[in-house]
Amino acid sequence: MTRFLQIHSLASYPAVLLNRDDAGLAKRLPYGGTVRTRISSQSLKRHWRLADDAWALKGIGAPMGVRSREIVERRILPTISGAPEIVEAVGAALVKHLYGKNSAKIPDRQALLLGQPEIDYLARIGAEAAAAAKDAKSAEAEIDTRIAKGTGKANLAAMLATAGKLASGLEAALFGRMVTSDPEANTDAAIHVAHAFTVHSQESESDYFTVVDDLREAAGEVGSGGIFDTELTSGLYYGYVVVDVALLVSNLAGDADLAARVVEHLVHLIATVSPGAKKGSTAPYAYADLMLIEAGSRQPRTLAGAFRKAVPLRRDGDLAIEAVTAMAGCLARFDAAYGHDDARAHLSVVDAPSPGFGEMQALDDLAAWAAGTVRATGNGQDPA
Repeated sequence: MTRFLQIHSLASYPAVLLNRDDAGLAKRLPYGGTVRTRISSQSLKRHWRLADDAWALKGIGAPMGVRSREIVERRILPTISGAPEIVEAVGAALVKHLYGKNSAKIPDRQALLLGQPEIDYLARIGAEAAAAAKDAKSAEAEIDTRIAKGTGKANLAAMLATAGKLASGLEAALFGRMVTSDPEANTDAAIHVAHAFTVHSQESESDYFTVVDDLREAAGEVGSGGIFDTELTSGLYYGYVVVDVALLVSNLAGDADLAARVVEHLVHLIATVSPGAKKGSTAPYAYADLMLIEAGSRQPRTLAGAFRKAVPLRRDGDLAIEAVTAMAGCLARFDAAYGHDDARAHLSVVDAPSPGFGEMQALDDLAAWAAGTVRATGNGQDPA
């Protein structure tokens, strides 16, 4: 039975700035004695969450979520009618119970991920409290009566029981949720995403550019409208994602078919959705050169060790071929040392031997294969 899916990928990007740090430079990672360019897992997950194509997560049909510090002000209060002072008091009470007692000011709050069913539940509770309140003081008491559970705790946990299946939204079921004000509402992530990094040492260039002032140029005057510089990098990135199949099915209220559809969409998203800033000036779009998926019951293990020694940048070498060869060698060594009973399949556009990678398939078939292993396991069947 498939307890874990491991999804390995290689993707190549030239002249991009995919993920920036606080100084506006490409994120970096020291590994194996050399500095690599990095894409954070947060960046990857956000782009997969917000993708808007045929394989978008929102197209699955499950309720989505909203991550914000202003859910009460922007999503709940506009739906509540009543005297302004009562509505304001209801909002203040909801904020206190959701974000903590010291969260009256928006900058003092942490962004909270709420599912649409939870937002609808809060809006209903708020409307009921506003209708029952006689004044601003009693409005807070009305909210306390409905969701504070006597101690002011377990607000979201109560909602999970009341709002029904996937109350916290699909994103929380997949990537987890931490609620500091209500630990019982926390959700463990069923999909684990590693930071992607280049398989070779960092390739970076400082791009100097100017902005032309059209009117000055038309008048025959010299001088630009601005002088700037930015960092651009190129690289072949190794990515690694693990799906805890049992936890995913559990987080999705036991719906194995929904879990299978999630995985099918996820495989497409990993292969085709590119993270990236500066889209207008770098067009940072790429499809994966390689996708390797392993389905098995044993503890996952990354193949990042294949690139502990950076793949050399040679004028006469094909970086992708060398990277695939390094991955195949690493996998073979693991198999020789630990054995393997997992099933594997892959896609590749790289002209390199890939022994041990399983059958080569097109993306649609590969995603369907991964989904099938999840559906079979969730339904208690042998995936074979």
